Amino acid sequence: MANYRSRSLWLDDFPHELTPRPPLQGPTDVDVAIVGAGYTGLWTAYYLKKADPRLRVAVLEREIAGFGGSGRNGGWCHATFPGSREQASKWHSRQAVIDQQRALFDTGYEIARVVEQEGIDARFHRDGQLDLATSPVQLLRAAREIEYHRSWGFGEDDYLLLSAREASERVKVAGCLGAVYTPHGASVDPARLARGLAEVVEKLGVPIYEATPVTAVAPHAAETPFGTVKAEVVVRATEAFTPELPDHERDVIPIYSLMVATGPLEEETWEALGWKGHEVFGDLRHLIFYACRTDDGRIAICGRGAPYHYDSKLSDDFTVNSAVQGHLGELIRTLFPQIGRFEITHCWGGAIAASRDWYSSVGLDRATGLAWAGAYVGDGVSTTNLAGRTVCDLVRGEDTPLTRLPWVDHRSPAWEPEPLRWIGVNLALRMMASADKVEETRGRPSRRADLVAELIGA
Repeated sequence: MANYRSRSLWLDDFPHELTPRPPLQGPTDVDVAIVGAGYTGLWTAYYLKKADPRLRVAVLEREIAGFGGSGRNGGWCHATFPGSREQASKWHSRQAVIDQQRALFDTGYEIARVVEQEGIDARFHRDGQLDLATSPVQLLRAAREIEYHRSWGFGEDDYLLLSAREASERVKVAGCLGAVYTPHGASVDPARLARGLAEVVEKLGVPIYEATPVTAVAPHAAETPFGTVKAEVVVRATEAFTPELPDHERDVIPIYSLMVATGPLEEETWEALGWKGHEVFGDLRHLIFYACRTDDGRIAICGRGAPYHYDSKLSDDFTVNSAVQGHLGELIRTLFPQIGRFEITHCWGGAIAASRDWYSSVGLDRATGLAWAGAYVGDGVSTTNLAGRTVCDLVRGEDTPLTRLPWVDHRSPAWEPEPLRWIGVNLALRMMASADKVEETRGRPSRRADLVAELIGA
């Protein structure tokens, strides 16, 4: 049996069994078949059954609920939407883009409502998000970010520029010169949210067939080794695993994010860090990192920098990279020189999915009954909830504010064939890393990061 606890700190710390649920026993018919028991699939099942308990809904999962990004992510629940607002406004309208952002602001509060109402022990804390400026260049970027949000009509209730003193009152990071703060951010225990949501969905009458790989999706059908599941609607909620499905090899690419976590820190250490709440934070470098404080007193920190692997290959071997994870451990010391002695107890990783235009989407093709949601580019903890509610409305044929958002039925272009995408993606990753080094040494913004953003459409 697979050692699911080794996949992340969150799964290792999960207090109940991780034994797979029984697989599908043979061909079956349902109203809605959902492929993937991550956040997207589980939220979709939850809202469908809440809206219409008579619907026959089934979830098909190759491993266990929360096996992928839903059980391995950085513990952030925030309202960032990938892609370019300007580009989206050309496709739709300025107001539609604002509506999309407002819907994401509301989503964190919707998750909090469900967690409380359903009694899910997700360790959910709405203490906000900090994007710190740890250099003059980053401080300039912070000020420009605030100006950008203001130009879209978002005020201080949504984004606020903090001084160095104000930022240090929340967390004492060495060299911090200021920060962008938004209250629309929360921390969460990812595996507890996923596993808890799965239990709630089961109680609503939705079977979750684990150890049941879907080998292909087709109009009104999901193929498995145990038989075909026929359905009026088949929802593809496979995120980074999408390229493993026939005819979907170039829909998205999997990019690995890697994490480390310290052992539990003493209370005196937390006092020295000044991190009294559960704010999630990163800084304004290009090759991002993001950190959170866990309920049992650890620092968990995640970062990019791992390479893209040829032909969108996925492997457990790619979840460990000594260079990247070693850097994350050193970063803790750099950010918190007052921390004293600490131990790294967990190293893990997982793949996120990126579309060619860096734009998430949901949709439903009525003619084929094929629905989809994904390409969250690492911003999926909250966005998956919005996706689940939106797919629910689409499946039920309702015209709602959610079904009119600009990401609905968006079609991203396919990624380039290999070896072009391997060359391009890894070159972009190196350029982002080098942009940070240029800014450190020269003290001025690097044009390289802008070139990458233009290349991917962000």
